[in-house]
Amino acid sequence: MRRSAVGLEEVADWHNLATAFHRAARGKGMREEVRFFRAHLYDALARLREDILAGTVAVGQMRSFRIRDPKPRLIHAPCFRERVLHHAVMAHVGPVLDRALVDDTYACRTGKGTLAAVQRARHHLQRHPWYARIDIRSYFADIDHAILMGQLQRRFKNRGLLDLMARILDAHQTSPGKGLPIGALTSQHWANHYLGGLDRLLLEGCRVRGMVRYMDDVAWWDDRKEGVRESMARVRAYATDTLRLTVKEPVHDGRSDDGMVFCGYRILPGRLLLSRRRKRRYVLARRRWEEAFVSGRITAATLQAGFGSVLVLTAHTDATAWRREQLRRSPLAGALCTI
Repeated sequence: MRRSAVGLEEVADWHNLATAFHRAARGKGMREEVRFFRAHLYDALARLREDILAGTVAVGQMRSFRIRDPKPRLIHAPCFRERVLHHAVMAHVGPVLDRALVDDTYACRTGKGTLAAVQRARHHLQRHPWYARIDIRSYFADIDHAILMGQLQRRFKNRGLLDLMARILDAHQTSPGKGLPIGALTSQHWANHYLGGLDRLLLEGCRVRGMVRYMDDVAWWDDRKEGVRESMARVRAYATDTLRLTVKEPVHDGRSDDGMVFCGYRILPGRLLLSRRRKRRYVLARRRWEEAFVSGRITAATLQAGFGSVLVLTAHTDATAWRREQLRRSPLAGALCTI
């Protein structure tokens, strides 16, 4: 395996840092810390460059908050300066990690995403009679730092870059030597790479007929029920023994003709429906926008734009009849009558 020679000089390059700033600031230009950084951009990037090259750049400065999407999650968002650092690092590290992944891995990759993963799963569902689907319990919190650093050391050889990535990794721990912060750019790419060996086990070791992975949600197909069960046993053993992860129970396997739930969609051979989780998200999001309009916090134009964002949750699915039923049961006119 040929390791990448990219190092701190490439990360600290002026053009790379300037690009990293613009990527980190995208959609956040009105925040105070972004405006302050922009007002002193040359000096801020110069100090960041010096700290990167000296190996003394500060990491681990994060703010924490909780969201529910759909289950409760604790988010750790890096400060803006560290976000710029992460973008600068991943501009060179990300493409190397991406080339190491199989084509049927879809998270955090250009030109791919949730819908592409669902459409690929639908393709396999129409072709192969048996499937299995798993996800990993407490995935980000259970990623082992030593194992991840071993994987990174097999891809990169520059000591300065490896030391920087080790410092970023060690800055957050959910338990000793474990855990990645949900909310950091580096975490997304490293977590996606962490299961790359599992992809190859399925495709090259188990010789499955097809597979799709979106972060820690993994599905694969076989022509025999026994083949699915055999590969499931090998996947469990690899996750436990090699990656020190736990497969969440219960696992799901069955006939493709019966359909499956994957990435928030109910996938059938001939139809694509909303899962119960995505239906709940639609209902709650619509309710929040309508309550904001009824209370006078937003205008009708903002409400219409909000409805557009809610409809995205149902895009590309056979959900027209279900949406009509929701409007019949809970029309906006009913909410307006309460004003």
